[in-house]
Amino acid sequence: MDASQVKQFAKDCGADLVGIASMDRFEGAPKQMDPRWIFPDAKAMVVMGFRILRGALRGVEEGTFFVGYSGMGYAGINTILQPMVLWEFCKGLEDRGYEAVPVPNNFSWSAIHATGNEEEIGRPRPEWSRPVSPDRPAPDVFFSLRIAAFCAGLGEIGWSKMLLTPVFGPRQRLAAVMTDLPLEPDPLYDGPALCDRCMLCAKDCSVSAIPSEASVKVTVAGRDLEWADIDYTKCSVGFCGGDREHNPFMLTDDEEAGFNQHPYGRAQNFKLHPQNGYGRALEGAKGCIRACMLHLEQQGKLSNTFVNPFRRRPPWRLA
Repeated sequence: MDASQVKQFAKDCGADLVGIASMDRFEGAPKQMDPRWIFPDAKAMVVMGFRILRGALRGVEEGTFFVGYSGMGYAGINTILQPMVLWEFCKGLEDRGYEAVPVPNNFSWSAIHATGNEEEIGRPRPEWSRPVSPDRPAPDVFFSLRIAAFCAGLGEIGWSKMLLTPVFGPRQRLAAVMTDLPLEPDPLYDGPALCDRCMLCAKDCSVSAIPSEASVKVTVAGRDLEWADIDYTKCSVGFCGGDREHNPFMLTDDEEAGFNQHPYGRAQNFKLHPQNGYGRALEGAKGCIRACMLHLEQQGKLSNTFVNPFRRRPPWRLA
């Protein structure tokens, strides 16, 4: 199978977007986030994008049906669709004699710090795991799927640190497969710029987790990239509905209702129970997906187009 056949096969299995990265494009990644430590003999990485249905965001936009995004736009992709597609795709490669390592977007990030602290990023947590030998990183090695998608030519990294593609904008989730099948890599995305630094992602984020000025700068595959220095503590709580003006599931209206400074676990207590799977995704990606999507659609930058605009009524806000 050549690269074009492999990409078509991935789409036949259920992926919406497919790109191929050469493993040398990860040169310079922190040891704990370098996929080459997972499969040192890999020749290529196949990165797949799975669309978040625009309609899965409709209920949150109207403030009437939150489980659609949590179930179909989040958990359903990460824990059902991706694994099924990866199974079929990897079986096809292995039936042809090539090993395939599936990496879905449902891992726990248990071994690395996912904070914005530059000194902590990519460092293992010794209380969780330790290297099996001094020359190897600690398990589990986890790499950024968004960076992988950039390396596979699927799009660019926006100010919100979301992957933006010319097809869906920020509206996809990602998975990857490393293989020892030699494949021609796709060129890095070099199309029209998608992110114009409009800062609507920062303005619309319900918990102000995306700053409009502070940034992180890295070099990936010879390209200089820059994105906002995200406050992941605010982001993780906001994800749960950490702003009382945008969370109709608040159980109380006392002083604890403003819980955007509470840790993630405590934030869960402010929602109706039981919470299953990704039922906590109450904020509905207000800034990083919805605001960005609206802007890109209005500019005509996306090829996945619709007859009617997404926002048809003024955004709701609780008193």
